[in-house]
Amino acid sequence: MKRIVHRLVLGAGLLAITGQLSAQPIVAGHYPAGAEGIKGASLPPPGLYFRDYTFFYTADRFKNGPPEFDITACLNAPRLIWMTDWKLFGADYGMDVIVPFGYMDWDAGVPGATAGDSYFGLGDIQMEPLLLSWHLPQMDLAAGYAVWAPTGDFSPGRPDMLAKGFWSHMLTFGGTIYLDSEKSWALSLLNRYEFCHEQEQTNIRPGQVYTLEFGLSKAITPTLDIGIVGYWQQQTTDDKGAAATSTKNDRKLGLGAEVSGVCPLTGLLASARYAYEFDAVDRPEGHLFALTLTKRF
Repeated sequence: MKRIVHRLVLGAGLLAITGQLSAQPIVAGHYPAGAEGIKGASLPPPGLYFRDYTFFYTADRFKNGPPEFDITACLNAPRLIWMTDWKLFGADYGMDVIVPFGYMDWDAGVPGATAGDSYFGLGDIQMEPLLLSWHLPQMDLAAGYAVWAPTGDFSPGRPDMLAKGFWSHMLTFGGTIYLDSEKSWALSLLNRYEFCHEQEQTNIRPGQVYTLEFGLSKAITPTLDIGIVGYWQQQTTDDKGAAATSTKNDRKLGLGAEVSGVCPLTGLLASARYAYEFDAVDRPEGHLFALTLTKRF
């Protein structure tokens, strides 16, 4: 059986297609690399916030994959964040929930056979009961624990960018360092590590996944920032199970730019970024466009 891995950025989905066109998913973690950008490790002060992520992803190149490949996807992920006045280990304590949904259209082909379809639906919900934020004079730190629940409509014959059919747990730690006394220059590093449970329909337990998101930004005005952003996502352990064929070699890198600003009249924070993927192994190489809106209630 020829392994073809299909993993999309916003859900990190994977799909294996055999020469006989029988599809069997080989999946990895939930977290979509590129979801955060400049100052990605800085959390807001205490309050209730609504943050909305909109992603558009397209790719027509698959490293080590099918010779004919094309995917277009649009995803939306509303997030409700509550940063409380409570303190834990000297940090502001908070929690959040994300309910993603989206649409994708995909085609993949091998000699003599093709596969493709379109899909719209609910994704797997993320709940983060532990969210910690430290605000130091020249640094912000963030840590968290999140769990992903298999709430989406998973199908073994469909790319699993939204619904993966298993539970997973994710640890987060990162920081934003301000490089000058005016805090006009900022360097952000955000680390995430995900542990996956077994997918019941395939009896495959996906390997663990490490994700690093980074950003270097400059404040042009008190309400406008521009910067360079990027991400690296790497599977660190092999998949487990009788049908598993994925190894820890697959990875991808993305690099791009972002602009972020606050509207003083409404208090709405908006950021737009683009990332180009390269140096992929057993992954698509595509283009990610993201718009993030944040509003405090």
